[in-house]
Amino acid sequence: MSRLPTGTVTLLFSDIEGSTRLLQHLGDGYSEVLAESRRLLRAAIAQGGGREVDAPGDALFAAFPSARDAAASAVSAQRAILRHPWPDGVSLLVRMGLHTGEPAAGAGGYVGLDIHRAARICASGHGGQILLSATTAALVRDELPPGASLIDLGEHRLKDLALPERIYQLVHSELPGTFPPLRSLSAYPNNLPRHPATFIGRSREIAELKRLLASTRLLTLTGAGGVG
Repeated sequence: MSRLPTGTVTLLFSDIEGSTRLLQHLGDGYSEVLAESRRLLRAAIAQGGGREVDAPGDALFAAFPSARDAAASAVSAQRAILRHPWPDGVSLLVRMGLHTGEPAAGAGGYVGLDIHRAARICASGHGGQILLSATTAALVRDELPPGASLIDLGEHRLKDLALPERIYQLVHSELPGTFPPLRSLSAYPNNLPRHPATFIGRSREIAELKRLLASTRLLTLTGAGGVG
């Protein structure tokens, strides 16, 4: 690993969206696609003066001495990925998240909450999307790449982080700019599981409910709390 920048650094996390699906579709050809995507990312990172920190699985983690250069590298990488002629009709989509902080640098890389914050911001995005923390957005607001602008996506609760994060989207005239809502905890109105659990031992009751729902739009269930 080359010498990592220290002090105030901007961290960039990237991750291929739907990598498992791509692996199933491409089979042995996925390794070539992964290698080419990393080549494009690394070229953009090096051009911006960044340093690769780690590349676990289909993700890549880099650090930059300059927030402006990190943002420019993210745009450059997305443009290169979008233009690249991927095989078998594949449309490769990479999500990116940037955050600026002062992580502690050691022999094995960085440690500190800033690392987790950057990773969570990246994970909340969608393929092709570039997300920035409020700290990074404030640093690059007046130094954006030509054709780029910022969109305030509001505050979002992210996994394992105590306080909500204000997140910005970095948009560019040559890149897609419309995406679904962020995949943050704020997308769900409560802390209930996303997928309901299976009812056990209620097959007769469920069948009766289905029969009743075929003839009415509203059905009220009553019973003592905890009976399921």
